[in-house]
Amino acid sequence: MSENTISKMSNPLVNYFRQPKIYITLPSKGEFYPEGALDKSANGEYAVYAMTAKDELMFKTPDALLSGQATVELVKSCIPAIKDPWKMPSIDIDAVLIAIRIATYGDMMEISSDCPACNHHNTYELNLVSFLEKVGDFHYDKEIAVDPLVVSIRPYSYQEVTRTAIKGIEQQKILSIVNDESMDDEEKIERFGASFIKLTELTVDVIAGCITSITTPEGTVTDQEQIKEFINNSPTEVFNKVNDHITNMKNKIDMDSQDTVCTECAHQFQMTIVMDQSNFFALRS
Repeated sequence: MSENTISKMSNPLVNYFRQPKIYITLPSKGEFYPEGALDKSANGEYAVYAMTAKDELMFKTPDALLSGQATVELVKSCIPAIKDPWKMPSIDIDAVLIAIRIATYGDMMEISSDCPACNHHNTYELNLVSFLEKVGDFHYDKEIAVDPLVVSIRPYSYQEVTRTAIKGIEQQKILSIVNDESMDDEEKIERFGASFIKLTELTVDVIAGCITSITTPEGTVTDQEQIKEFINNSPTEVFNKVNDHITNMKNKIDMDSQDTVCTECAHQFQMTIVMDQSNFFALRS
């Protein structure tokens, strides 16, 4: 018996610890998690706990937000069944964060937008439960036909999404050198070219890593090195089809734009909902 278990058994306050507030069906249905990354439930539902004060403080640390560590620690705390959030498929990220927000602050979230006609600042309430109901019926299409091949894929993991985002920021910083007047043109071109190559290689590597197998008329290939070699030597059509399919699957479970009406001038417009983690948990709305 672990020390933590003994402590909880002897603590007279144990009955007042957090209890699950809601249960969520993951868009992935528990697929695409490596062994040990998810404690799979029999009925496909997972308990969601409200955030603690420690969890909220984590989201006030910019470095933790940028690295993704804040999200990882939050998911571990609030959805204990997800043992390794770094391995969580990207299609689960938004649903998991929304479920945690509902468990902590309630079903409704205040959102705002400026009217494109009169610039009036409008405030609305968004029902988050309807989004969870929508993604609960989501089905991920794992195969792409690229005649004569059949490519089997998985979604990006949260770790891959974060790594790509951070590398993208790093490369953008490097690319800013084109505005550095103290550097000569030859050096600018050299550094720009090196940055572009690194970013391209990262993109190709991540896409290749999302391919679990490729079936040919002769058989099925699952070796990752062989798959990566194929992607590096395949026609652009193959890469684009895989990349577009992964992106389209993720887009299918993004929050839909909301039809809204300006409270000032009655102009009708669509408001895009952005999952900005830096303020998503900051407002108790």
